[in-house]
Amino acid sequence: MSLKDNFNFEDFRKIAKKKLPAPIFHYIDGGSDDEVTLKRNTESFSKCDLVPNILASVGEPDLTTKVLGSKIDMPLFLSPVAMQRLFHHDGDKASARAAEKFGTFYSMSTMATSSIEEIANTASGPKMFQIYIHKTQGLTDNLIDRCKSSGFNAMCLTVDTIVAGNRERDHKWGFTTPPKLTLKSLMSFATHPMWTINYLTHEKFQLPNVSSFVKKSSSIAKGVMEYINEQYDPAMNWKDAEYCIKRWGKPFALKGVMSVEDAKRAIDIGASAIMLSNHGGRQLDGSRSPFDQLEKIVDSVGGKIEIIVDGGIRRGTHVLKALSLGATACSFGKGFLFALSAGGQKGVEMILQRMKEELRRDMILLGKKNIADLSKDNIAFRD
Repeated sequence: MSLKDNFNFEDFRKIAKKKLPAPIFHYIDGGSDDEVTLKRNTESFSKCDLVPNILASVGEPDLTTKVLGSKIDMPLFLSPVAMQRLFHHDGDKASARAAEKFGTFYSMSTMATSSIEEIANTASGPKMFQIYIHKTQGLTDNLIDRCKSSGFNAMCLTVDTIVAGNRERDHKWGFTTPPKLTLKSLMSFATHPMWTINYLTHEKFQLPNVSSFVKKSSSIAKGVMEYINEQYDPAMNWKDAEYCIKRWGKPFALKGVMSVEDAKRAIDIGASAIMLSNHGGRQLDGSRSPFDQLEKIVDSVGGKIEIIVDGGIRRGTHVLKALSLGATACSFGKGFLFALSAGGQKGVEMILQRMKEELRRDMILLGKKNIADLSKDNIAFRD
């Protein structure tokens, strides 16, 4: 199947499954424990229906919106994802260039396989950096200051990954970082020679944003889950978040907020936005989906802080349902990762193009001229 024949999330997922060795594919595709939350993230959008208005003289709808201090050309952007070099040899650089082309945010993980400075020189579009609170003294400050110097537009603090979730597929398929040949993974790497050749003949796998701060004998050489458990601070608290907000001094989001109480607290410490997220169903299995929590949080803090829905987004209609309930914007991870795996920068551009086409078409069918016209009147929940 050629890239042009990929029309939706599932198409890109199928081609990614063919191209990637099993440990790499299942790292993207999987969740924690029984993957209940992973499935629910998307299923939750099916609990309600869109209610269109007719004869609305829509013409060409305006998809632009403003989030985290930047105007973007559509209300959807790329979530921060670690280690993109594993999925395609161009990794974060390909994703950043694609996001720039579509006028939307590229989000960079602390655990990216390119440096902050490399990405700043690669793409000039809006960029957000995802930070964690590390035990290593000085690393958090170093990352914030480098992002300032490199002209990043926004920052988010991930608050739901103080320990690694139980991602059983990673154990089952022998996922390691960097990839290593094991009895579990040997056959899969051998039957995907193009991935293996590209991995071995392009830039070496590294995590340049953190490697200089971590001893060579540490868990960074063992695997990302071990690194999280060893390096991320499980005692992270609201004072840490407030400190990061003040040191950064520009638009700042808390990623992983899911309760009304925490949403209110985010406002109190000066956050610009909250990202409703359960880390793609990869952390606490059995937790709520972002869409299921959206209305309750909007009713409590809507208009006081920007609300971004991160999780389960596969269609333009998912984005429009979230916006109709009061979200400022949405972000997605698995969708663009499958596209990156399928075709590098062109793949990410293609899924962004597909999503933009869906948003445009569905806005016309809904009878809405711009994002601000969307409201709860467009939504009907089934009993």
